Amino acid sequence: MTDVLVVAELMDGGLRKTTLNAITAARAIAQGTGGAFDVLAIGEGSKKAAGEVAAYGARKILASEIAGGYRAEAYAATVAAAAKNYGVVLTTASTYGKDLLPRVAAKLNAGIASDISAVNVDGGKLTYKRPVYAGNVYATLEVTTPIQAVSVRQSEFEAASESGGSSPVEEFAVVADPAASKIEFVNLESVKSARPDLAEAKIVVSGGRALKSADNFKTVLEPLVDAFGAAMGASRAACDAGYVPNDLQVGQTGKVVAPKLYVAVGISGAIQHLAGMKGSKTIVAINKDKEAPIAQVADYFLVGDLFKVVPELTQAVVKAKG
Repeated sequence: MTDVLVVAELMDGGLRKTTLNAITAARAIAQGTGGAFDVLAIGEGSKKAAGEVAAYGARKILASEIAGGYRAEAYAATVAAAAKNYGVVLTTASTYGKDLLPRVAAKLNAGIASDISAVNVDGGKLTYKRPVYAGNVYATLEVTTPIQAVSVRQSEFEAASESGGSSPVEEFAVVADPAASKIEFVNLESVKSARPDLAEAKIVVSGGRALKSADNFKTVLEPLVDAFGAAMGASRAACDAGYVPNDLQVGQTGKVVAPKLYVAVGISGAIQHLAGMKGSKTIVAINKDKEAPIAQVADYFLVGDLFKVVPELTQAVVKAKG
């Protein structure tokens, strides 16, 4: 029997949806081993977030209110204290999870399986599947420490559905850590957009260096993004060139996405980019080079000049939706 503690991710005083993907993995582990899963909501707005996550079938919800903005140094000791009676402590492999979980694992002397894409339970033993070499190879690993630290790739686990009940909420005392006094939270700069969040969107339209300028992203690509009601992404080359902000980067060193539809415009398909989007359900690529590597993963590949093709596609999408 393995009990699981899910560390919820909070944003703007509420629950971030990425937590629901972690809950799906926690359910699989708990059900496969005959255990249960709980959720820890920690940070500013923990009680509100606890109320939001109470509908997803956890045995109980723990809430720890910590003011002053997110700092791993201020959270890790409390998470470690909460996790000491569990077999698995689990987060989503978001920027938050990747920052917090290793510090928690160190405090627990726990082995860590990061960015997993699948979990298997066989005779009570847990093994994890995770991508290596930019997703070209998958490794299966077992963590042998009494407590296992695990982060799950959001794109590989469906968001959990509400269970119909309401889990009890308990307050969990914050554990002070001397390291926290050495770190000051100054401010958080986040980009607000009316478009869907890139990591959570069902449709993503991404542009590459072939768009040639920031103006072309606005005049050529953005109308297609908005016609689909999609999130906008970009290749690393486009971000490095300054065409769009770095938070839109899709790829191994950016965000990993797996929407129902991924449209790649002017992206050649370097391994680094493919690692971040090849799990998409349907991939459409537009490129004037018929030998572009992205053709190997695309379900539909249109060879053409994007400056001619994209406006035509935009009009067709608007007409179809109208």
